[in-house]
Amino acid sequence: MEKDATLDARGLMCPMPIVQLAKKVKELKSGQVLELLADDVGARDDVPAWCNRTGHAMVGQEEEGTLFRFYIRIK
Repeated sequence: MEKDATLDARGLMCPMPIVQLAKKVKELKSGQVLELLADDVGARDDVPAWCNRTGHAMVGQEEEGTLFRFYIRIK
């Protein structure tokens, strides 16, 4: 998937991937896609829930072993 920026949150435990995500989206423009890398299993539920609450669109999600990749289109 094409992305405009990547946030590497590997090694961070809940709630830090979401905290870092909330900071990073402020740096991006509407319509851009952010790739979030995480290895905290809680991110599997937390990231889609955060997108629903904030209005950003999760446009993709991949799982490779313990690595989760989320693709979020900024509103």
